[in-house]
Amino acid sequence: MSEKQNNPSEDFTIGGMFYKTTLTDKFKNRKPYKEPDLNLLNAFIPGTIVEVKVKRGQKVEKGQPLLLLEAMKMRNIIAAPKDGRIKKVWVKVNDLVSKNQLLVEMY
Repeated sequence: MSEKQNNPSEDFTIGGMFYKTTLTDKFKNRKPYKEPDLNLLNAFIPGTIVEVKVKRGQKVEKGQPLLLLEAMKMRNIIAAPKDGRIKKVWVKVNDLVSKNQLLVEMY
């Protein structure tokens, strides 16, 4: 039996528009979108922390460099996504970090 036969048509809404379509099992079982928390800065790629430019309690402005993350022979600047203060720095120089690992917490 094909996947279309297993999934009868369903009503689907996008931006206030209603559609009738078949939804695959993969789509139905997907992880729901979660709004990113701008207070938690995570590594977007695995790598090594080569420089920490901030410390706990420090006031930072949007766009200000917080860390340097080296990955694949490139240095990536991790910048503040908003104005605020540093609540905690979870890494130190030479730490190996994995993708999505928490690096800095802000408030």
